Amino acid sequence: MSNQDFYATLGVSRTASDDEIKKAYRKLAMKYHPDRNQGDKEAEEKFKEVQKAYDTLSDAQKRAMYDQYGHAAFEQGAGAGAGGFGGFGGFGGAQGFDFSDIFSQMFGGGGGARQQNYQGADLQYSVEISLEEAAKGVKKRLTIPTYEECDVCHGSGAKPGTSATTCSTCRGSGTVHIRQAIFQMQQTCPACHGSGKEIKDPCLKCRGEGRVKAGKTVEVDIPAGIDDGQRIRLSGEGEPGRNGAPAGDLYISVHVKAHKIFERNGLDLHCELPISFTVAALGGEVEVPTLDGKVKLNIPKETQTGRRMRVKGKGIKSLRSSVTGDLYCHVLVETPVNLTDRQKELLEEFEKISTGMERSQTPRKKSFWDKVGDLFD
Repeated sequence: MSNQDFYATLGVSRTASDDEIKKAYRKLAMKYHPDRNQGDKEAEEKFKEVQKAYDTLSDAQKRAMYDQYGHAAFEQGAGAGAGGFGGFGGFGGAQGFDFSDIFSQMFGGGGGARQQNYQGADLQYSVEISLEEAAKGVKKRLTIPTYEECDVCHGSGAKPGTSATTCSTCRGSGTVHIRQAIFQMQQTCPACHGSGKEIKDPCLKCRGEGRVKAGKTVEVDIPAGIDDGQRIRLSGEGEPGRNGAPAGDLYISVHVKAHKIFERNGLDLHCELPISFTVAALGGEVEVPTLDGKVKLNIPKETQTGRRMRVKGKGIKSLRSSVTGDLYCHVLVETPVNLTDRQKELLEEFEKISTGMERSQTPRKKSFWDKVGDLFD
């Protein structure tokens, strides 16, 4: 390491410009920095070599001495008559180079001091709609609680007739630099919170915020086919940003109210369909409800409770395609109540003539007793 060629270490020619040397150092310092290579001794040694080379070549006087005498220029006592510089060791500071440049590239921070602009916060809002509205789509006007520019100070935050002054802590940059050992890092100014300004006489209405709470009315198109829990994003309709930054977004969470008749499963609708045992036995035509009105449905004879009848195309239209779901009616054979004397008489007569009915006429009853028999065999 003591005989390293500083130009070779940085990968530049002996005629390289100061800018080329700085760029080469920046690239290698990022590559071998200890924070990126924790526990890697080889990378740590490389970083020391790179730093030592840059410390020499970035200084015009040291570089001239090195070009003339090589490493001998910096050995103990050597070159003393010409102002020797002594040795280099450890993580000595690299002359004229701001480590915040490296950290800004490594961790995504801003390289130079500048005022911080904060994008407005995203807003969340919930809206409740009916199943019919979810199926067909609906337009809603919503009043969203948010912030708007103060109409007294017009966003400046300062009392009318006064103005904000440059922050004395960061001198208007919005950021401050903190030095830890040899490293220099940048963070938002704690005094002005990145605005770069101080307000000595704040506006009485907004108390220096430059904005006040308000209700904003927006119109949102809820598309046909939307389902419970899905969200709609309105770009730029959130809280306004600070210092001229863009507004955030508004997210509308859609909640579909439970329906009295239908239950939704994806694009399909389901409902119960009560029918009389006469229609169930003999078959017939009944009316069934849909989201578009009533339709006729043929019930086959000998229909049992639980049978599922499909009404094609009467479900929910897909949000992203032309596909439409179906309506499924679940048959429920209803036992009549509050019978008249005549109805009771007819049923008793039916029961008498049904005595000894073939088991093939009562398939569920036959199946039940077959299972009972298997249980006790």
